[in-house]
Amino acid sequence: MSCIPRSTGFTAFSDRFHKLSDLQSTNLHISIQSVVIFSSATSIIPGYLQDMALVSGPGRAMASPADSELHTLKHVAYIKKLDTRKDELEYWLTEHLRLNGVYWGLTALHILGHPNTLPRDQTIDFVLSCQNDNGGFGAAPGHDAHMLYTVSAIQILVTIDAVDELEKRGRGGKQKVGSFIANLQNADGSFMGDQWGETDTRFLYGALNALSLLRLLDLVDVPKAVSHIQSCENLDGAYGIRPGAESHAGQVFTCIGALAIAGRLDLVNKDRLGAWLSERQIESGGFNGRPEKLADACYSWWVGSSLAMIDRLHWIDGEKLAAFVLQCQDPDAGGFADRPGNMVDVYHTHFSLAGLSLLKFNGLEEIDAVYCMPKSITARCLAG
Repeated sequence: MSCIPRSTGFTAFSDRFHKLSDLQSTNLHISIQSVVIFSSATSIIPGYLQDMALVSGPGRAMASPADSELHTLKHVAYIKKLDTRKDELEYWLTEHLRLNGVYWGLTALHILGHPNTLPRDQTIDFVLSCQNDNGGFGAAPGHDAHMLYTVSAIQILVTIDAVDELEKRGRGGKQKVGSFIANLQNADGSFMGDQWGETDTRFLYGALNALSLLRLLDLVDVPKAVSHIQSCENLDGAYGIRPGAESHAGQVFTCIGALAIAGRLDLVNKDRLGAWLSERQIESGGFNGRPEKLADACYSWWVGSSLAMIDRLHWIDGEKLAAFVLQCQDPDAGGFADRPGNMVDVYHTHFSLAGLSLLKFNGLEEIDAVYCMPKSITARCLAG
């Protein structure tokens, strides 16, 4: 999850990330080329992880339209590449994405079949260094706690089977994390992202995602959350950021994912929603997030996962979608971009691979359409 485009950025830092990336083409000549994942200023993070950055750029998506190969080892090398870049502006401009970036990179490596690439102990150290006294997690050490970073933290710990570290070294154990999340629910069932009160279906989905992984879903009023999601449904069958807001594929994922966790997919008009989602596929084979927008590789996930959850993934042309996504990869240096010819980044690398996994692309680990985590991981966590 943990970042949804905003309308989600699930976080959606998608919009923020794209705005930063767009600065490359302005007269300011500010090159936003890296999503830095680990803070080198944190003394508790030793050696390897302390200076690790998951780099976006300088490569560009230049795969030939005829290239149907997934360059797995190139993508693994791209994600694990070390690059401090502490003296560059973009290092500091991307600090608000670091914990999310760990989730993107880690999950991408699992999908690629290289789950042990990142050092486990240092990953745990970094995640715990982002926890606040209130139980929530910030984007980096010293940052305020927020729902979106808290979800990423839990997803990371679950993925590397380290949730017990919350009890051993965390601030108050998993119950404290659960209380932080539960205290952000409003009377109408919606959720705030933090103490400042912004509400968004991203936060509702994130709350149910993290709490279900922690087996603490009973801490919140799930029926009220479901009722709020219903109020966000539009006449086209899709969903917006809040009641009356424009339908957007990122928000559809958050709403359908939350309903799936709550066991209430029976409330969805699957044919109407499936039709709206299917219309997101355009001539290039890629998906856009809403009408009259360009295709973006990350929507192979936001749209594809929603279709999968309502059993309508077969309504789209999977071969054309896969071909579009593969054109967004850099076959030489690794990584994926939003569309062919653009600069690659870890966000689009993760969600491109997740989208290909939904399509059962050969050699990729199976992804859970609800949690955006390896299915083997969620099966282990949610079993029993």
